[in-house]
Amino acid sequence: ELKGIVFVIQSQSNSFHSKRAEDLKRDIVKQAADLGKESPTVLLIHQIDRHEGAWTILPLMTDFSVTYGRSTSWIFFCEEDTRIKVIKLLETLRRFDKSKEWFLGKALYDEESTIIHHYAFAENPAVFKFPDFAAGWALSIPLVNKLAKKLKSEPLKSDFTIDLKHEIALYIWQKGEGPHLTPVPEFCTDDVNSYKADGCATTFSNFLPLCGEPVNKEDVFVAVKTCRKFHGDRIPVVKQTWEREAALIEYYSDYADISIPTIDLGIPNTDRGHCGKTFAILEKFLNHTSPRTPWLVVVDDDTLISIFRLRKLLSCYDPNEPVFLGERYGYGLGTGGYSYITGGGGMVFSRTAVQKLLASKCRCYSMDAPDDMVLGMCFSGLGIPITHSPLFHQARPMDYPKDYLSHQIPVSFHKHWNIDPVKVYFTWLAPNTEESSNGKKVGYNREDL
Repeated sequence: ELKGIVFVIQSQSNSFHSKRAEDLKRDIVKQAADLGKESPTVLLIHQIDRHEGAWTILPLMTDFSVTYGRSTSWIFFCEEDTRIKVIKLLETLRRFDKSKEWFLGKALYDEESTIIHHYAFAENPAVFKFPDFAAGWALSIPLVNKLAKKLKSEPLKSDFTIDLKHEIALYIWQKGEGPHLTPVPEFCTDDVNSYKADGCATTFSNFLPLCGEPVNKEDVFVAVKTCRKFHGDRIPVVKQTWEREAALIEYYSDYADISIPTIDLGIPNTDRGHCGKTFAILEKFLNHTSPRTPWLVVVDDDTLISIFRLRKLLSCYDPNEPVFLGERYGYGLGTGGYSYITGGGGMVFSRTAVQKLLASKCRCYSMDAPDDMVLGMCFSGLGIPITHSPLFHQARPMDYPKDYLSHQIPVSFHKHWNIDPVKVYFTWLAPNTEESSNGKKVGYNREDL
């Protein structure tokens, strides 16, 4: 029965995202009413605010077990852009014995071992399956109860959350003692309007959000972090690829080179983090650029980014809100840590966010502290949530499952290691491979990069 399913939407508090999650909730409730069934429970993760790390889901298992452990059969998780055919979902879940431990989803796997998964299963990475959140995924209540019990005796370790879907699957698997992910063909990421979607209980509706006209080129200021030793090899890649998409771009270094040109911030380069350099860039943006420029993007010199697509994405955000946008990681979230935007994929700030940050007293604890983590700590202390977009990537295309990237129109990738970065840019990010203007995805001629 429908009342045996608790729907959990992996929502965010930013106004654009919370509205989308509310729309999905309304759609689920309406489908239930149309079927003549009573409304199911639909939870929005960002409203479960007892946990800074609610988005990492595992800390919620105890609450789910206590609240729903006796009255329901399934917890079904989905993203704000997952589309659900409720009647088909009911039919699909009925195939599985709800008294057993089930972990259901659309299976992803690594084709080669990758840094974002700490080179797990290096011998044969394809053996380990983890769920594509965009297709929705489900846990049976017996499994939720078991996880809650385990969390009581073994609290989550205070370390990094990097790729949540992989880490959840690893935790559930328990080194082979827990269930593997069971692939469910009805959990799909095909476009909601695709002919393939007919047999699907779930589909996916958004490859790249667009909420009106893309923001103007002049509304985005791009700051590239570099240093003298990379002027010769990394900066030429930026100039060959995405520099032409940016109307306002400056290169910040430890050495003024007029041929690029770079600006010497007067801060020595450090081998580890670049907190001092990044905060100097934020001060410069606030005090030395036009107050009419609402957006700042900070990227590394080995970040590959589509400013063209970023301008589309930014049409969905209100620059009068404090927006801090990119790929979300977590640190110590089991024990009251914080979330942060990982720097390599690009960090996007509204001017309002920069103003609030610099008006606070939060600064680097050392010049070579990791800038992205310090920013996460500062924004967390200010009560400003970070905003996650899966379209920013801290690693290279080859570090992600092909099936995961197939329902994205990516905004960025990072690192030049063992790839031809110019080729990666023109294959994955350049405007000439652009999707058609109505937001539908078109086939790319992507090589195996």
